[in-house]
Amino acid sequence: MLKNDLFLRALKGESVERPPVWMMRQAGRYLPEFRAIREKYDFFTRCRMPEIAAEITVQPIDIVGSDAAILFSDILVVPQAMNIEVLMKEDVGPWLPNPIRSAADVDQVIIPNIDETLGYVMEAIKITKEMLDNRVPLIGFAGSPWTIFCYAVQGQGSKNFDKAKAFCFTQPIAAHTLLQKITDTTIAYLKAKVKVGVDAVQIFDSWGGMLSPADYQEFSWKYINQIVEALADETEVIVFGKGCWFALGDMAQSRAKALGVDWTCSPKNARLFAGNDITLQGNFDPSRLLSPIPTIKKMVHEMIDEFGKDKLVVNLGHGILPNIPVDHAKAFIEAVKEYK
Repeated sequence: MLKNDLFLRALKGESVERPPVWMMRQAGRYLPEFRAIREKYDFFTRCRMPEIAAEITVQPIDIVGSDAAILFSDILVVPQAMNIEVLMKEDVGPWLPNPIRSAADVDQVIIPNIDETLGYVMEAIKITKEMLDNRVPLIGFAGSPWTIFCYAVQGQGSKNFDKAKAFCFTQPIAAHTLLQKITDTTIAYLKAKVKVGVDAVQIFDSWGGMLSPADYQEFSWKYINQIVEALADETEVIVFGKGCWFALGDMAQSRAKALGVDWTCSPKNARLFAGNDITLQGNFDPSRLLSPIPTIKKMVHEMIDEFGKDKLVVNLGHGILPNIPVDHAKAFIEAVKEYK
Protein backbone atom coordinates (compact mmCIF):
# COMPACT_ATOMS: atom_id res chain seq x y z
CA MET A 1 0.00 0.00 0.00
CA LEU A 2 1.16 3.52 -0.79
CA LYS A 3 2.26 5.53 2.24
CA ASN A 4 1.22 8.76 0.47
CA ASP A 5 -1.76 8.32 -1.88
CA LEU A 6 -2.85 11.97 -1.85
CA PHE A 7 -2.11 12.36 -5.58
CA LEU A 8 -4.27 9.38 -6.57
CA ARG A 9 -7.09 10.48 -4.27
CA ALA A 10 -7.09 13.95 -5.84
CA LEU A 11 -7.20 12.41 -9.33
CA LYS A 12 -10.25 10.42 -8.27
CA GLY A 13 -11.90 13.65 -7.10
CA GLU A 14 -11.96 12.73 -3.40
CA SER A 15 -11.96 15.44 -0.75
CA VAL A 16 -8.42 15.89 0.64
CA GLU A 17 -6.88 17.72 3.59
CA ARG A 18 -4.61 19.57 1.17
CA PRO A 19 -3.92 19.21 -2.56
CA PRO A 20 -0.99 17.02 -3.70
CA VAL A 21 1.99 18.62 -5.45
CA TRP A 22 4.64 17.60 -7.98
CA MET A 23 6.52 19.51 -10.69
CA MET A 24 6.84 18.81 -14.37
CA ARG A 25 10.52 18.12 -15.16
CA GLN A 26 11.18 17.78 -11.41
CA ALA A 27 13.78 15.07 -12.21
CA GLY A 28 16.08 17.45 -13.98
CA ARG A 29 18.56 20.19 -14.57
CA TYR A 30 17.89 22.43 -11.55
CA LEU A 31 19.25 19.68 -9.22
CA PRO A 32 23.06 19.53 -8.71
CA GLU A 33 22.70 15.74 -8.24
CA PHE A 34 21.18 15.50 -11.72
CA ARG A 35 23.90 17.68 -13.26
CA ALA A 36 26.56 15.39 -11.74
CA ILE A 37 25.03 12.44 -13.62
CA ARG A 38 24.72 14.53 -16.79
CA GLU A 39 28.48 15.10 -16.75
CA LYS A 40 29.01 11.33 -17.13
CA TYR A 41 26.31 10.26 -19.61
CA ASP A 42 24.72 11.86 -22.67
CA PHE A 43 20.97 12.41 -22.78
CA PHE A 44 19.63 9.27 -24.44
CA THR A 45 22.18 7.13 -22.58
CA ARG A 46 20.61 8.39 -19.33
CA CYS A 47 17.19 7.38 -20.67
CA ARG A 48 18.41 3.93 -21.77
CA MET A 49 20.23 2.95 -18.56
CA PRO A 50 17.46 1.73 -16.21
CA GLU A 51 19.50 2.19 -13.00
CA ILE A 52 20.41 5.78 -13.96
CA ALA A 53 16.86 6.65 -15.04
CA ALA A 54 15.54 5.26 -11.75
CA GLU A 55 18.09 7.19 -9.68
CA ILE A 56 17.17 10.45 -11.46
CA THR A 57 13.44 9.74 -10.99
CA VAL A 58 13.80 9.32 -7.22
CA GLN A 59 16.11 12.33 -6.64
CA PRO A 60 13.33 14.95 -6.30
CA ILE A 61 11.38 12.72 -3.90
CA ASP A 62 14.41 12.62 -1.62
CA ILE A 63 15.48 16.25 -2.15
CA VAL A 64 12.35 18.41 -2.58
CA GLY A 65 9.67 16.03 -1.26
CA SER A 66 7.05 15.90 -4.07
CA ASP A 67 3.87 13.85 -3.57
CA ALA A 68 4.45 11.91 -6.82
CA ALA A 69 7.43 10.78 -8.89
CA ILE A 70 7.50 10.98 -12.68
CA LEU A 71 9.70 8.53 -14.54
CA PHE A 72 12.84 10.08 -16.04
CA SER A 73 12.65 9.50 -19.79
CA ASP A 74 11.76 11.53 -22.88
CA ILE A 75 8.78 11.72 -25.22
CA LEU A 76 11.14 11.14 -28.19
CA VAL A 77 12.02 7.56 -27.25
CA VAL A 78 8.71 6.68 -28.96
CA PRO A 79 9.66 7.91 -32.47
CA GLN A 80 13.09 6.30 -32.00
CA ALA A 81 11.29 2.97 -31.50
CA MET A 82 9.25 3.68 -34.66
CA ASN A 83 12.30 3.75 -36.95
CA ILE A 84 12.66 7.56 -36.82
CA GLU A 85 16.18 8.66 -35.91
CA VAL A 86 16.26 11.25 -33.11
CA LEU A 87 19.45 12.83 -31.77
CA MET A 88 19.92 15.34 -28.96
CA LYS A 89 22.19 18.18 -30.14
CA GLU A 90 23.93 20.55 -27.73
CA ASP A 91 22.34 24.04 -27.88
CA VAL A 92 19.76 22.80 -30.44
CA GLY A 93 17.75 20.18 -28.58
CA PRO A 94 16.02 17.38 -30.49
CA TRP A 95 17.41 16.91 -33.99
CA LEU A 96 16.01 14.52 -36.60
CA PRO A 97 18.41 14.05 -39.53
CA ASN A 98 15.71 12.55 -41.80
CA PRO A 99 12.40 14.28 -41.10
CA ILE A 100 9.16 12.84 -42.50
CA ARG A 101 8.11 14.85 -45.57
CA SER A 102 6.16 12.45 -47.83
CA ALA A 103 3.75 9.51 -47.87
CA ALA A 104 6.72 7.30 -48.79
CA ASP A 105 8.48 8.47 -45.61
CA VAL A 106 5.37 7.63 -43.57
CA ASP A 107 5.42 4.09 -45.05
CA GLN A 108 8.89 3.57 -43.52
CA VAL A 109 7.58 4.30 -40.02
CA ILE A 110 6.81 1.14 -38.06
CA ILE A 111 4.53 0.28 -35.15
CA PRO A 112 7.17 -1.47 -33.02
CA ASN A 113 7.20 -4.33 -30.57
CA ILE A 114 7.33 -2.34 -27.31
CA ASP A 115 9.17 -5.03 -25.30
CA GLU A 116 11.93 -5.22 -27.92
CA THR A 117 12.35 -1.47 -28.55
CA LEU A 118 11.42 0.14 -25.22
CA GLY A 119 12.07 -2.65 -22.73
CA TYR A 120 14.67 -0.45 -21.02
CA VAL A 121 11.86 1.91 -19.93
CA MET A 122 9.99 -0.99 -18.32
CA GLU A 123 13.18 -2.04 -16.48
CA ALA A 124 13.57 1.53 -15.21
CA ILE A 125 10.00 1.43 -13.87
CA LYS A 126 10.66 -1.82 -11.96
CA ILE A 127 13.85 -0.44 -10.37
CA THR A 128 12.18 2.89 -9.58
CA LYS A 129 9.28 1.15 -7.84
CA GLU A 130 11.75 -0.72 -5.63
CA MET A 131 13.63 2.48 -4.79
CA LEU A 132 10.42 4.38 -4.03
CA ASP A 133 9.32 1.57 -1.68
CA ASN A 134 5.66 2.69 -1.85
CA ARG A 135 6.48 6.17 -0.56
CA VAL A 136 4.65 7.97 -3.40
CA PRO A 137 2.92 7.04 -6.68
CA LEU A 138 4.88 6.82 -9.94
CA ILE A 139 3.69 8.61 -13.10
CA GLY A 140 4.48 7.30 -16.57
CA PHE A 141 4.12 9.57 -19.59
CA ALA A 142 4.15 9.99 -23.33
CA GLY A 143 3.99 12.85 -25.79
CA SER A 144 0.71 13.43 -27.61
CA PRO A 145 0.62 12.11 -31.19
CA TRP A 146 0.49 15.69 -32.51
CA THR A 147 3.54 16.76 -30.46
CA ILE A 148 5.56 13.73 -31.65
CA PHE A 149 4.35 14.42 -35.20
CA CYS A 150 5.65 18.02 -34.91
CA TYR A 151 9.21 16.84 -34.22
CA ALA A 152 9.02 13.99 -36.77
CA VAL A 153 8.04 16.34 -39.61
CA GLN A 154 9.73 19.61 -38.59
CA GLY A 155 12.98 17.82 -37.73
CA GLN A 156 13.68 19.99 -34.67
CA GLY A 157 12.03 22.38 -32.24
CA SER A 158 10.32 25.41 -33.77
CA LYS A 159 8.50 28.62 -32.86
CA ASN A 160 5.58 27.79 -35.17
CA PHE A 161 6.07 24.22 -36.55
CA ASP A 162 5.23 25.56 -40.00
CA LYS A 163 6.51 22.46 -41.85
CA ALA A 164 4.48 20.14 -39.60
CA LYS A 165 1.32 22.18 -40.15
CA ALA A 166 1.97 22.44 -43.90
CA PHE A 167 2.26 18.62 -44.08
CA CYS A 168 -1.18 18.31 -42.41
CA PHE A 169 -2.81 20.81 -44.74
CA THR A 170 -1.19 19.66 -48.03
CA GLN A 171 -0.93 15.89 -47.41
CA PRO A 172 -3.76 15.18 -44.95
CA ILE A 173 -4.02 11.45 -45.73
CA ALA A 174 -0.31 10.87 -45.07
CA ALA A 175 -0.51 13.11 -41.98
CA HIS A 176 -3.42 11.15 -40.49
CA THR A 177 -1.69 7.85 -41.30
CA LEU A 178 1.39 8.99 -39.35
CA LEU A 179 -0.69 10.33 -36.47
CA GLN A 180 -2.52 6.99 -36.22
CA LYS A 181 0.75 5.04 -36.20
CA ILE A 182 2.04 7.24 -33.37
CA THR A 183 -1.28 6.80 -31.52
CA ASP A 184 -1.23 3.00 -31.81
CA THR A 185 2.40 2.88 -30.62
CA THR A 186 1.67 5.24 -27.71
CA ILE A 187 -1.29 3.15 -26.53
CA ALA A 188 0.85 -0.01 -26.52
CA TYR A 189 3.70 1.85 -24.78
CA LEU A 190 1.53 3.29 -21.99
CA LYS A 191 -0.29 -0.03 -21.46
CA ALA A 192 3.13 -1.69 -21.02
CA LYS A 193 4.05 0.94 -18.42
CA VAL A 194 0.83 0.34 -16.50
CA LYS A 195 1.43 -3.40 -16.60
CA VAL A 196 4.85 -3.03 -14.93
CA GLY A 197 3.59 -0.70 -12.24
CA VAL A 198 3.08 3.01 -12.96
CA ASP A 199 0.16 4.40 -10.94
CA ALA A 200 -0.98 7.03 -13.44
CA VAL A 201 0.00 8.35 -16.88
CA GLN A 202 0.27 11.83 -18.33
CA ILE A 203 -0.01 12.78 -22.00
CA PHE A 204 2.04 15.89 -22.83
CA ASP A 205 0.62 17.91 -25.73
CA SER A 206 3.39 20.49 -25.67
CA TRP A 207 2.60 21.91 -29.12
CA GLY A 208 -1.19 21.62 -29.16
CA GLY A 209 -1.48 25.38 -28.71
CA MET A 210 0.11 25.84 -32.16
CA LEU A 211 -3.18 24.74 -33.76
CA SER A 212 -6.44 26.63 -34.21
CA PRO A 213 -9.36 25.19 -32.21
CA ALA A 214 -10.80 23.45 -35.31
CA ASP A 215 -7.43 22.03 -36.37
CA TYR A 216 -6.76 20.97 -32.78
CA GLN A 217 -9.86 18.75 -32.89
CA GLU A 218 -8.76 17.16 -36.16
CA PHE A 219 -5.02 16.73 -35.70
CA SER A 220 -4.55 16.47 -31.94
CA TRP A 221 -7.51 15.90 -29.66
CA LYS A 222 -9.12 13.01 -31.54
CA TYR A 223 -5.85 11.07 -31.26
CA ILE A 224 -5.30 11.97 -27.60
CA ASN A 225 -8.85 10.85 -26.88
CA GLN A 226 -8.15 7.44 -28.46
CA ILE A 227 -5.31 7.05 -25.93
CA VAL A 228 -7.53 8.19 -23.04
CA GLU A 229 -10.24 5.71 -24.05
CA ALA A 230 -7.72 2.86 -24.37
CA LEU A 231 -6.20 3.50 -20.92
CA ALA A 232 -9.14 4.78 -18.87
CA ASP A 233 -10.17 1.38 -17.50
CA GLU A 234 -6.58 0.53 -16.50
CA THR A 235 -5.18 3.67 -14.86
CA GLU A 236 -5.69 7.38 -14.12
CA VAL A 237 -4.97 9.51 -17.22
CA ILE A 238 -3.88 13.17 -17.07
CA VAL A 239 -3.90 15.28 -20.25
CA PHE A 240 -1.73 18.40 -20.36
CA GLY A 241 -2.16 20.60 -23.43
CA LYS A 242 0.06 23.67 -23.36
CA GLY A 243 -1.83 26.65 -24.74
CA CYS A 244 -4.97 24.53 -25.17
CA TRP A 245 -7.31 26.36 -22.79
CA PHE A 246 -9.87 26.52 -25.66
CA ALA A 247 -10.19 22.70 -25.58
CA LEU A 248 -10.68 22.30 -21.81
CA GLY A 249 -14.47 21.96 -22.22
CA ASP A 250 -14.14 19.10 -24.71
CA MET A 251 -11.35 17.46 -22.70
CA ALA A 252 -13.52 17.58 -19.57
CA GLN A 253 -16.17 15.48 -21.36
CA SER A 254 -13.59 12.71 -21.92
CA ARG A 255 -12.59 9.90 -19.56
CA ALA A 256 -9.40 11.73 -18.51
CA LYS A 257 -9.10 12.00 -14.71
CA ALA A 258 -7.29 15.35 -14.73
CA LEU A 259 -6.44 18.20 -17.10
CA GLY A 260 -3.20 20.14 -16.94
CA VAL A 261 -3.40 23.92 -17.26
CA ASP A 262 -0.54 26.26 -18.20
CA TRP A 263 0.10 29.59 -16.47
CA THR A 264 -1.49 31.73 -19.21
CA CYS A 265 -4.98 30.58 -18.13
CA SER A 266 -6.22 31.76 -14.73
CA PRO A 267 -7.56 29.16 -12.28
CA LYS A 268 -10.93 30.92 -12.47
CA ASN A 269 -11.09 30.60 -16.27
CA ALA A 270 -9.79 27.01 -16.18
CA ARG A 271 -12.69 26.09 -13.85
CA LEU A 272 -15.09 28.04 -16.07
CA PHE A 273 -14.01 26.16 -19.22
CA ALA A 274 -13.54 22.70 -17.66
CA GLY A 275 -16.39 22.76 -15.14
CA ASN A 276 -16.29 21.55 -11.55
CA ASP A 277 -16.46 17.80 -12.13
CA ILE A 278 -12.85 17.17 -13.18
CA THR A 279 -9.53 17.53 -11.36
CA LEU A 280 -7.28 20.30 -12.68
CA GLN A 281 -3.48 20.32 -12.50
CA GLY A 282 -1.29 23.39 -12.51
CA ASN A 283 -0.48 26.10 -13.06
CA PHE A 284 2.24 28.19 -11.35
CA ASP A 285 4.42 30.10 -13.81
CA PRO A 286 7.81 28.27 -13.72
CA SER A 287 9.65 31.63 -13.91
CA ARG A 288 7.84 32.73 -10.74
CA LEU A 289 10.04 30.26 -8.82
CA LEU A 290 12.74 32.96 -9.20
CA SER A 291 10.69 35.23 -6.90
CA PRO A 292 11.69 35.61 -3.23
CA ILE A 293 10.60 32.59 -1.17
CA PRO A 294 7.92 34.49 0.85
CA THR A 295 6.38 35.66 -2.45
CA ILE A 296 6.38 32.11 -3.84
CA LYS A 297 4.58 30.81 -0.75
CA LYS A 298 2.01 33.62 -0.77
CA MET A 299 1.29 33.16 -4.49
CA VAL A 300 0.96 29.37 -4.16
CA HIS A 301 -1.62 29.77 -1.39
CA GLU A 302 -3.53 32.33 -3.48
CA MET A 303 -3.46 29.94 -6.45
CA ILE A 304 -4.88 27.07 -4.36
CA ASP A 305 -7.60 29.36 -2.98
CA GLU A 306 -8.58 30.33 -6.53
CA PHE A 307 -8.70 26.73 -7.81
CA GLY A 308 -10.20 25.31 -4.61
CA LYS A 309 -8.32 22.67 -2.59
CA ASP A 310 -10.31 19.68 -3.91
CA LYS A 311 -10.04 18.31 -7.46
CA LEU A 312 -6.64 19.97 -7.71
CA VAL A 313 -3.10 18.72 -8.24
CA VAL A 314 -0.69 21.59 -7.67
CA ASN A 315 2.00 21.81 -10.33
CA LEU A 316 3.81 24.29 -12.51
CA GLY A 317 2.27 25.52 -15.75
CA HIS A 318 5.15 23.86 -17.65
CA GLY A 319 8.50 22.26 -16.81
CA ILE A 320 10.75 23.66 -14.08
CA LEU A 321 13.56 25.81 -15.50
CA PRO A 322 17.24 24.83 -15.12
CA ASN A 323 18.12 28.11 -13.32
CA ILE A 324 15.69 27.69 -10.40
CA PRO A 325 17.47 27.50 -7.01
CA VAL A 326 16.74 24.21 -5.24
CA ASP A 327 15.55 25.98 -2.09
CA HIS A 328 12.95 27.84 -4.20
CA ALA A 329 11.70 24.53 -5.63
CA LYS A 330 11.51 23.19 -2.07
CA ALA A 331 9.61 26.31 -0.99
CA PHE A 332 7.03 25.68 -3.73
CA ILE A 333 6.47 22.12 -2.46
CA GLU A 334 6.47 23.23 1.20
CA ALA A 335 3.93 25.97 0.49
CA VAL A 336 1.43 23.33 -0.64
CA LYS A 337 2.19 21.08 2.33
CA GLU A 338 1.66 24.02 4.69
CA TYR A 339 -1.66 25.00 3.10
CA LYS A 340 -4.57 25.29 5.52
